[in-house]
Amino acid sequence: MTREYGGPVTTQRTAHAADLTRAELRDIRALLDDAFAGRFSDDDWDHTLGGVHALVYDSTGALVAHGSVVQRRVVHAGRSLRTGYVEGVAVRADARGRGLGGQVMAELERVIDGAYALGALSASAAGKALYEGRGWRQWQGDFAAYGPEGTVRLPEDENPPHLRPVTAALDPAHALLFDWRGGDIL
Repeated sequence: MTREYGGPVTTQRTAHAADLTRAELRDIRALLDDAFAGRFSDDDWDHTLGGVHALVYDSTGALVAHGSVVQRRVVHAGRSLRTGYVEGVAVRADARGRGLGGQVMAELERVIDGAYALGALSASAAGKALYEGRGWRQWQGDFAAYGPEGTVRLPEDENPPHLRPVTAALDPAHALLFDWRGGDIL
């Protein structure tokens, strides 16, 4: 897909992590390290891999935007929901404000809507407006995780997840219980 975004023509590619080359993976990691100003950890990188990636390139072939959706399990009201969890959304600093984040999210939402019961993500302060402008809503109920030794309440400073219900009806009277993983749970 090719689109004008007010600058050079961009090309979008969607690929499973298994189909990305080592060079593409290096470029994605470099973009994420730069975009998150050195606060993108190895755990964050691990969370970004394993699913479907949306990549946007400029006319020179340089990566300018990225996001991925990986499968997670979220238990709600006794049901285990197949959840498309958005990770590693970033736009190169000199290309921000031109709709590329929305272009990435549109592709990730297409994947979520076609393959999952629920979409979820953890929104940074900088990304919150993008997600909420696209209809993602912050969860108003309790949330926790299944840890190695049972249910673990998440730290008080943990932002509630943003959700995109696809086929799941959610009731904030029931907590969302996320699967366990290293690093940040959400």
